[in-house]
Amino acid sequence: MKVLSRNDINRDEWSALVASSATGNWFQSPEAYEFYASQPELFKPFAFGLENDGALRAVCVGYVTVEKSAFKQFLTRRAIIVGGPVLADDASSEEVELFMNGVKELMSERINGAPIYIECRNFNDYSRWKEAFEKAGLEYVPHLNFHVDTSSVEVVDANLGKSRKRDIKTSIRDGAQIIDLANDINSEYEREKMVHEYYEILSNLYKTKVKTPLFPESFFQALAKHPDGRFLLVALPKEDGSSEIIGGTVCVAQEGKCLYEWFVCGRDGEWKSIFPSSLATYAGIMYAAEHGMSRFDMMGAGTPNEAYGVRDFKARFGGKEVEHGRFLCITKPLLYRVGVFGVKILKKLK
Repeated sequence: MKVLSRNDINRDEWSALVASSATGNWFQSPEAYEFYASQPELFKPFAFGLENDGALRAVCVGYVTVEKSAFKQFLTRRAIIVGGPVLADDASSEEVELFMNGVKELMSERINGAPIYIECRNFNDYSRWKEAFEKAGLEYVPHLNFHVDTSSVEVVDANLGKSRKRDIKTSIRDGAQIIDLANDINSEYEREKMVHEYYEILSNLYKTKVKTPLFPESFFQALAKHPDGRFLLVALPKEDGSSEIIGGTVCVAQEGKCLYEWFVCGRDGEWKSIFPSSLATYAGIMYAAEHGMSRFDMMGAGTPNEAYGVRDFKARFGGKEVEHGRFLCITKPLLYRVGVFGVKILKKLK
C-alpha cells in the first residue's frame, strides 16, 4: 500500500472512485480541488490518495485556511476535509488507518505551517471504519445533518410539511420568483450584480446571527461561474420592472447523485407572507428532484442535544435527520484551546 500525493493520483481513477463510492461527494472531486486551487488567497488545498495493488482505494481532499494577517494565520490555521474522505466501499480498516496516518504525516511535511487541527466534516456513513479513524488519531465528534429524498418530485411533495407548503405557496402568490442564475440571466453584468445583492444579505446574516467568518464576495462570484455551481436566487419584482434579490441558496451539484446546499439566506421577517429562505431551500430541493439528483444534502445541522435554530429550520423540509458526525485530530492542543476561547469571545462581542 502506498499513500499518494496530488500529482501522483490518476485523475480518471479519482473521478471514478468519487462517482462509485458510497462516501463519494463533490467536495472530494478533482473539480473541488481545482476550485480551491483557483482561490489561493483563501485556500491552501491538498489531495492525497491510497493505492493498493495498483488500484486507487481512497482519496482525501481539503484545504488549509489562509488569513491575510500572519499572526491570525498562526493562531487559526486549520485543515478542513469537507464531506469526509472517499473510501472504496470494500476498503479494509487496515487501509483506512494507514491512509489517514499517511495524510496526517504528509500534511505536516508539505504544507507550510502544520494545521492546528484536522477536521473531517462527514456527509456519509463512516461507522464501519470508525475504529480505524480513531486508531489513526482522529476522534469521533457527534454532528447532525439532514438528507432530503429527491428521487422524484412526487416524493418531495409527499414529504414536505404543511407549514412549508403554505409558506411557499403564499410567497409565490405574493410575487416572489426563483431565478436560476446560470440559465435565466444572460448578461454577465446582471449575474455579477445579483450575486453581489445576494452576498450583501448573506454577509449581514453572518455578522448579526451566525457570527463566524464568511468567505469574501470574490469566492461567490467565482463559484457562480463554476460549471458545478448552482445559484437559485429569490427575487421580488419592483414597480419599475426590475427585480431585487431578497434571498437564495448557493449549491454545488454532483450530477446524478446529490445537490449540496452550501449557503442559504433571505430577508426573512420583512414581509407578512413572503418567506425568502424557505422558498430558496425549496427551490434547491426541487432543482435536485427535477435534474436527476436523488439527494439534497443540507450540509450540517449542529450538535445533538444543543438548541440550534438552523436545525429547526432545516427540519421542516421533509428530510431525514442523520448523524454521520465529524472526525477531529487536534495537532496543537494549546493553540486549539486558545482558538476556541477566542471564537467564543468574538461571538459575544459582535
